[in-house]
Amino acid sequence: MRWLSPFTTLPRDSRDTLFLLAVIAWVVLPQVGNLPLWCAGLAAGVLLWRGWLAWRSRPLPSRWWLLALLAVTLAATWATHKTLLGRDAGVTLIVLLLALKTLELRARRDAFVVFFLGFFTMLSNFFFSQSLLTAAAMLIALLGLLTALVNAHMPVENKAPLREAARIAGGMALLGAPIMAVLFVLFPRMAPLWGVPSDAMAGRSGLSSQMEVGTMASLALDDGIAMRVRFDGRPPAQTELYFRGPVLSLYDGRVWRPQYSDFARRADGDLQVSGPAVNYQVTLEPNNRPWLLTLDATPLPPTLPGNLGAVMTPDLQWLASRPISDLTRYQVQSYPQFRYGPQRPNLSLQTFVDLPPGFNPRTLQLAAEIRRAQPGANTAALVHTVLQRLRSGGYTYTLDPGVYGRDTADEFWFDRKEGFCEHIASSFVILMRALDIPARIVTGYQGGELNGVDGFWMVRQSDAHAWAEVWQADRGWTRVDPTGAVSPGRVGSFTRLQAPRGIVGNTLATVSPDVAKRLRAAWDAMNNGWNQWVLNYSQGKQLDLLKNLGFSSPEWEDLGKVLAAIVVLASLGGAAWAQWERRQHDPWLRLLQAARRKLQQAGLAVPDNAPPRQMAALAQDHPAIHDWLLQLEAQRYAPHTPHSLATLRRGFKRLVWPH
Repeated sequence: MRWLSPFTTLPRDSRDTLFLLAVIAWVVLPQVGNLPLWCAGLAAGVLLWRGWLAWRSRPLPSRWWLLALLAVTLAATWATHKTLLGRDAGVTLIVLLLALKTLELRARRDAFVVFFLGFFTMLSNFFFSQSLLTAAAMLIALLGLLTALVNAHMPVENKAPLREAARIAGGMALLGAPIMAVLFVLFPRMAPLWGVPSDAMAGRSGLSSQMEVGTMASLALDDGIAMRVRFDGRPPAQTELYFRGPVLSLYDGRVWRPQYSDFARRADGDLQVSGPAVNYQVTLEPNNRPWLLTLDATPLPPTLPGNLGAVMTPDLQWLASRPISDLTRYQVQSYPQFRYGPQRPNLSLQTFVDLPPGFNPRTLQLAAEIRRAQPGANTAALVHTVLQRLRSGGYTYTLDPGVYGRDTADEFWFDRKEGFCEHIASSFVILMRALDIPARIVTGYQGGELNGVDGFWMVRQSDAHAWAEVWQADRGWTRVDPTGAVSPGRVGSFTRLQAPRGIVGNTLATVSPDVAKRLRAAWDAMNNGWNQWVLNYSQGKQLDLLKNLGFSSPEWEDLGKVLAAIVVLASLGGAAWAQWERRQHDPWLRLLQAARRKLQQAGLAVPDNAPPRQMAALAQDHPAIHDWLLQLEAQRYAPHTPHSLATLRRGFKRLVWPH
């Protein structure tokens, strides 16, 4: 290729250095979004500087430059992270140390240090993402680093080693793949030694523990996967897929907060379920929150992996014993038909009618007017009246309602008449409380999208939703979704929220929406398979595998025993195969074996393990055979013998063997 001609004319050392710098850039590139801006810029500048020095065959900078850059690196890392320890600070340092080490790449020893840092930096990518895309990128990085490592061992006089080095590196990776597969399946996963470290303060997109009007619109624009759900049998209707998250009951005029925040408090025991159960499996993405998203209502704890426990709060929310920082899969049994909460009025319901004084005076006036217009109306009739106002009052559903002021409910009901689900749910609950009806807000996810490729329902962050629950006598808490009255398509399968697409996504959607949808479904199915079979491969699955192998009550020590047995058997098998292959395929040994058979057929007592010199001594009465056997010995053991195997093979055919 013409564009490669300047590269091919460079000296071997410069070409090798540029290739290694390209591999390092590929290793660091996925980290750019997780690094401080100054770190990414400094690393890129150092790599470009080192590449220019290699291209121009310029001398490397002095050690004073390196010490100065190292001091800047340490100071900037401390100023950014306030520490030199931990995941974020550690990754920042390792990336910059890798880049700085290339500035003293003078000898093979320095190259080996760069290779070591490169492999470590490659692994650090999984600290932030374990997605299929990250794994594919790191596989390419692994092959690149192996190619550079093999290339560093090749003779300097070899002018074009990269292709050959890549072939050898690819073979090494293929030979190592079965070993890695066995280690992945059987290496004991013992917490906390096994797993990807995660910092407690690292935030992830998801629902919040409180709701301030206007904060959930940005979440709706996130198209990332929140969880995947697979139902056993026929799933509920999409309009019934309400996955329960934090329940918000306390209101100070601006912010809604949950009433229960501790794990020790359990539900009061007045949950009654009926009808058929819905069994399903949830694969929850990490969110650093303890929330276990389930359908209403779930009386029994979800079946969680390992020693993870769960407890239900008095408002039917399930909480894990620790934040979900890793991909977590659990089984759930829910009952769509249920009754929950006190059946008659009591003092505990007072919390759910409290409103802060001095807020939303026009909403309070509206509640008084509704009461005067419907004296003696029960809760169901008042809820119907408010929902009818939402349907016919010109209210609209929008992701961009603007910034609300102090009296959010007044602005929604009388001024703006538009909002996102949080505006609608908050204004509805405030009006219910003004009508002296106990009400609260429930946040979570509503709906989802069925992936026809693998049969999983994908619930995205854009499916985040807020709805209401009102209390009715003889029925308890009842779900009411006022957003459905404003925009029926938001609840169900008609109109799902769409996050902004990239250039490729917009192009595909414009050219062929069906192709874009199928490609997206296939990609989501591949990611789900990666999550189910790789990221979610836990110690429980390992022990299940041992049960299938015949272990009655396996423990993690049994995994070590099975792994050790496989290693021993594989080693013995490899040694036996290597010995057999050497005897079968070594042309020198085959030629020696042919000569041995000829002498044995002539009646000479030639041992099966006799070397050429011993055989020559037995055949000294036949000078031609004697000399040929010594030449055969020299071909294998002499450093500069003129005899090739082809010449000896032709000579073997011309020999006259005794009978």
